[in-house]
Amino acid sequence: MKRTITISLVMLLLLGMLIPSGCMSIPVKGKIAVIPLTGTITSQQGSLFFGPTITPGLVREQLGRAEKDVVVKAIVLRIESPGGAVAPCQQILGEIERVKETKPIVVSMENIAASGGYYISTKADKIVALPGTLTGSIGVISQIPNVEGLYEKLGIKMQTFKGGKYKDMYSGLRELTPEEAEIMQRMTDEYYEQFVEVVAEGRGLSNEEVRSLATGQLYTGTEAQRLGLVDELGGLDTAIDLAAELAGVEAPEVEYYQAPGLTLRSLFGLADAIQLRLWGLSGQDAILLETLSRGYPQPQFLYQG
Repeated sequence: MKRTITISLVMLLLLGMLIPSGCMSIPVKGKIAVIPLTGTITSQQGSLFFGPTITPGLVREQLGRAEKDVVVKAIVLRIESPGGAVAPCQQILGEIERVKETKPIVVSMENIAASGGYYISTKADKIVALPGTLTGSIGVISQIPNVEGLYEKLGIKMQTFKGGKYKDMYSGLRELTPEEAEIMQRMTDEYYEQFVEVVAEGRGLSNEEVRSLATGQLYTGTEAQRLGLVDELGGLDTAIDLAAELAGVEAPEVEYYQAPGLTLRSLFGLADAIQLRLWGLSGQDAILLETLSRGYPQPQFLYQG
């Protein structure tokens, strides 16, 4: 046994002398998963009428697939989104934070990745944007549709019975009182501060620095890089190369995940769209009908421009 070990060691030493040191490194084989995230960020799946959406369920499913694939060494999120609702944005960011603990995640911004689209990008290991990408729009907007005038035109009178001083403040059937408007502003300010803290933590900036940028305005990719909101300028190829570098993978295979296809909800959306067209109603009319049909009135807080 001793003789075998000695011979083996001698052979290894000889090989080490004969083979140049640069040839001793063996490239790590692996894949980069490219996941497209396109549309408004919401809790509900999109339809043919209202367009694609990014939901926490979709992101969880796609990231989970990449996470379980042992050959996938890094992930590129290809984001095209104007933003969306606060809670889904926070859920998606949580999923990204969880997965990046095991595999590097790089964001590749397309035409627009603003407000909530930027929010979900902040905790990626690196952010890549095109020079003409529209991003930033760090801020929050809250809205309560007021349909009181419409109800009056339609001859609809609503009687309200409530238990709780502010229970009907979100109904959209009357103007808010100054006290109620103050409540809404406080909630909006809280969501704004949450956004600022997320950007500060993700980008390594102070809250004060982020607050000076968080005016709700859009920045080009070039401006965003100068301000520290993105890391590099470039397209998808740049993001893939950067992801491979972070994962230590040479000449990786790239796997492009597909966005979800038609679903039952999408088909229902198409049927609804056809019906609305037959009635002579527009997309804005459809949104109004959706607002009126809500079973429980609620305000909208959006990380969206």
